[in-house]
Amino acid sequence: MFTGLIREMAKVVSFQNNFLTLKAKYQPKIGDSIAINGACLTVVRIATGTFTVELSPESQKILAMENYKDEVHMEPAMMMGDRFEGHIVQGHVDCLGTVTSIKNNGNSTDFFISLPSEYSKYIIPKGSVTIDGVSLTVNEVLKDSFRLTIIPHTIQNTLFKRYKVGTKVNLETDMFARYVYNMFKGMNQKENNLSWSDVEGIMARY
Repeated sequence: MFTGLIREMAKVVSFQNNFLTLKAKYQPKIGDSIAINGACLTVVRIATGTFTVELSPESQKILAMENYKDEVHMEPAMMMGDRFEGHIVQGHVDCLGTVTSIKNNGNSTDFFISLPSEYSKYIIPKGSVTIDGVSLTVNEVLKDSFRLTIIPHTIQNTLFKRYKVGTKVNLETDMFARYVYNMFKGMNQKENNLSWSDVEGIMARY
């Protein structure tokens, strides 16, 4: 389990034969789980100043592999007793999102992210979403996309500074949104079109 708060930007040393080797100040142990751009991976090798994780062919089909170069977001798994910030992140990427628009507002920047329609039901206004491992708040939900407002500090210290229109990103929807939606969808006649208003109505009965 993770929080969506990036520990540091790790440098990509190499990516060969499914093995991604990274250089970072943080040094994990073999077998540790670690999120790289939001995907939970296992450390399989360590060396002085570097560590290596393995990406299966299945993972590579799901992830935005074009972002696994130069620098990547890195977050170790939470330990019992750690301070909890961000939101609960599993490190299980649901799908790829696409940056469709970037608008600079002076002291912040709006990023509009589109996603496959089957996952849009899990995007909630003022809810949480994870983009390449970064915990963020959804400011607005649109028909086939959503809007994030990112402060300069976040942009300067994450991959957001590299994102352009058309950039693919790893996207993990909020775990609780998925669970609540699937718990209640069978209790409503409009099962395939359940809205969050429907969920609120169902919950109000109990």
